[in-house]
Amino acid sequence: MIETLLAGLDAALRIDTFVWISGGLLLGMLMGSLPGFTTSMGMSLLVPISFLVGDPLIGIPFLIGVYKGGIYGGSIPAILISMPGTGASIATVLDGYELTKKGQARKALEMGLYASVISDLCSDIFTLVMIIPVAAIVLGFGPPEIASIMFLSLVIIAVTSTGSVIKGLLMLCLGVWFGFVGADPFSGMPRYTFGTNELYDGFHLIPMLIGLFALPEIFNAVKEGDISGSSVGRFVGERLRFDELKKSLRTIGRSTVIGTGIGLIPGLGQPIAAMMGYIAAKNASKHPENFGKGELDGVAGAEAANNAVNGPTMVPLLTLGIPGDAVTALLLGAFMMQGLRPGPALLETNGEIVFAILIAMVIANFLFLVLGYISIPLFARVVTIKRSLLIPVTIMLAFSGTYLARSNPFDIVTLLGFGLVGIAARSAKFDVAPMVMGFILGRELEYTFGQTLALAGTDWVHFALTERIGMTVVVLATPIVGALLGVRMSRFRQRALKGGQA
Repeated sequence: MIETLLAGLDAALRIDTFVWISGGLLLGMLMGSLPGFTTSMGMSLLVPISFLVGDPLIGIPFLIGVYKGGIYGGSIPAILISMPGTGASIATVLDGYELTKKGQARKALEMGLYASVISDLCSDIFTLVMIIPVAAIVLGFGPPEIASIMFLSLVIIAVTSTGSVIKGLLMLCLGVWFGFVGADPFSGMPRYTFGTNELYDGFHLIPMLIGLFALPEIFNAVKEGDISGSSVGRFVGERLRFDELKKSLRTIGRSTVIGTGIGLIPGLGQPIAAMMGYIAAKNASKHPENFGKGELDGVAGAEAANNAVNGPTMVPLLTLGIPGDAVTALLLGAFMMQGLRPGPALLETNGEIVFAILIAMVIANFLFLVLGYISIPLFARVVTIKRSLLIPVTIMLAFSGTYLARSNPFDIVTLLGFGLVGIAARSAKFDVAPMVMGFILGRELEYTFGQTLALAGTDWVHFALTERIGMTVVVLATPIVGALLGVRMSRFRQRALKGGQA
């Protein structure tokens, strides 16, 4: 394994890889800094580029750059005009905009950048170190263990999704059903194709993702019209001093641990990490009354936590093929289009490429620091660009990217169909992320569960008792889901009480 790691290091140290990562970082920051244009949308539009270049050591690091840049980029409008560019920046607004109103926008943006880079670097190194022992354990897993873990992941994703649990479960089931469309994996018989030959291989992941994430954003942008930036939102004020950054290092470290832990659990994601990091910073502060009034620790806590999620989400993705959130679902699509199938055998068959990608992910943080510092003033101006100028370009990218992926006209139909599903889901306040996870994991769960049944034969009881890991996962599912449901119900009751008091 050490030899594979060294080979991956040699493969990662390429000038063209660094150039594409830099391009991805800049495009990600651009997408994140535009209010209403999310990281998921930017990733979905740019996924086709990643496999058109043909080399996974260029295409996938490029998308990782978009991912990293987009998460930080969302903090720019959050700080300057009190409008989170992404869900990950929801907690950054609380103190970031207050600092802008005090004339300290530059200080807030630089604190966000430094906190993002430090936490992202630490969590990426953790991912690189952890991937080897985790992969060694997962290599011993068979169909029962994989099926059990996928089942638990699907339940956690549904329970922790945005909105009510019932809505999350409905969207999850809908995604699983879409995953069943096509040929049965065991008999080869067509299912739910309604006589359409194009559906025999099922729905293609790329047009589905672009339709669900990009088209609803475009529709929403058209409906809302142009949003003018606040006159307060300008890149002004003094630089962040070293002693101010040093004072926030403990907060950054705490939020890095929080974000790293959340990143390992499928379905939680950056928004939850950001809020937990912010709350933890406030609770640990000697002056919690300053939070919400322009506290640098508030920006540091939120930005460190949401960026620390980025690396650890790659652990379940690469070792088990389980995406942690919508963005890693897009990365999964990119891996598959490059001929790399994330799962227990990936490190064994393509270990050099995997390590090269992870090392490139670590190196990307140093590029991120330099590019971010230089380009913050530019992206601060991007906040005020009119949407009417961006929408035609976005539509062109959505349709051209979909068609170029396979040059299949039916993919355009798939794009429009899932675009309508995404628009309807957003209008009814349904989260589409569980649907995407259900679509991706449902097929794998069906296949591994079918293999499990074949292995068990007629003696299910003996088989269940001998498969200890799989049974352990199933037994643990109940308290984990119960605890998550308890947290959700507690929050619901608190909101209900506040509404009653109002």
